[in-house]
Amino acid sequence: MNELTKILVWVAVVGAVFAFLWWQGHLQRIATYVQQTREELKKCTWPTWDELKGSTVVVSISIGILGAFTVGADFVFNFLFLRL
Repeated sequence: MNELTKILVWVAVVGAVFAFLWWQGHLQRIATYVQQTREELKKCTWPTWDELKGSTVVVSISIGILGAFTVGADFVFNFLFLRL
């Protein structure tokens, strides 16, 4: 098979899948879902830049504390169980 034949086969497969989805009404349902999703996202309140920066700092500090706790606990357990 040369490259042109492979491309034509793929175009036919994609076209057949598209036709089947259209015939079954799935494309209309997908379009309705996207439209409803856009409407719902318009109702959302998005954080301001300052709120976003503050949340990022809180998350970063929390990750640092959790990481330090994990390293500390690992060190203590290694010391207790591997030294005995």
